[in-house]
Amino acid sequence: MCCSTGVCGPGVDPVIVCFAADLKWLQEQGAEMQRFNLAQSPAAFVENDQVKQALADKGEGALPMIVASDRVRSSGRYPGRDELAAWVGLPLNAPSIYSPAVNELVAIGAAIAANCEPCLKYHYRAAQELGVSKADMARAVEMGTKVKDLPHQSILRLADKLTGASLSNPAAAPDPCCGDKAGADKSSGACCDSKDSPRTADCCG
Repeated sequence: MCCSTGVCGPGVDPVIVCFAADLKWLQEQGAEMQRFNLAQSPAAFVENDQVKQALADKGEGALPMIVASDRVRSSGRYPGRDELAAWVGLPLNAPSIYSPAVNELVAIGAAIAANCEPCLKYHYRAAQELGVSKADMARAVEMGTKVKDLPHQSILRLADKLTGASLSNPAAAPDPCCGDKAGADKSSGACCDSKDSPRTADCCG
């Protein structure tokens, strides 16, 4: 290597390129690190007893070597991002909770909102096969109904306002997007624009 990164020269090892990208990622997450090259910084290799002993035992075959929390974590190979993150105490992305069962519940709610009977029958059977309870399916139906009913009630309220009719349902379910009660005035057209909300989004307007 002719530089501190090792990513140079006529024949760059893709493993080293990947490792350099992982180190950059660690730095972006706030991890502190130092990287030493044996040819350029030999003192760093003899000042650490563990590193010095590994070099005495294996020679340059001990390199590359990763030291974290005063322990040699790996030697003779380039570790992956998962290992590096674990050694410095960085969490990786949270595991997904979007399972096949959740997918069927979403589909059931969407079928209700779209008034699609074949869709509902299909995803009801699929959810049953996955062991989804009827209680959970009922919750998905309830949410789909709320989503479907919201624009219907909104247009009826507008019709009431324009014509003086009484077509809308004052006891309609709350807005599933923002939680405010149906019939509330949304003069701004934004459903999440209250002073206590950190963001504004026209997700229901």
